[in-house]
Amino acid sequence: MNEYERLRRQAEGLRSMYPPGTRVECLCMNDPFAPVPSGTKGSVMFVDDIAQIHVNWDNGSSLALNRDEDSFRKLSSEEVEAENNAAENQDEAPEESSGMKMKM
Repeated sequence: MNEYERLRRQAEGLRSMYPPGTRVECLCMNDPFAPVPSGTKGSVMFVDDIAQIHVNWDNGSSLALNRDEDSFRKLSSEEVEAENNAAENQDEAPEESSGMKMKM
C-alpha cells in the first residue's frame, strides 16, 4: 500500500469519527508560526484526503489539525450540551444599557 492510499484510508476513518460540526479542543498544536493556543475549542468543518481535520476555531482561526503532529480531543456530549446551555443563557440575559449617566 502506498502512502496516499494509507492516508486515504485513515481519512475515511477520521470522517466517521469527526463529522462536520463535531466539537474539539486543541491541547497542543505543533505549528511554530501560528499555533492555535492550548484550550481553544472549535467545530470540525471537514477531513481532507490526507487526513487533516479542518476546524473553525472559536478564536477565529481556521487551521487544520494534523493527527501525527497535534494533540487534541473530542468534546463529550455533556460538554457540548453545557456549551449550548451557556450560549442560550447568555442570549437570554437582559442587555445592560451601554449609555453613560451624567450627574447634574
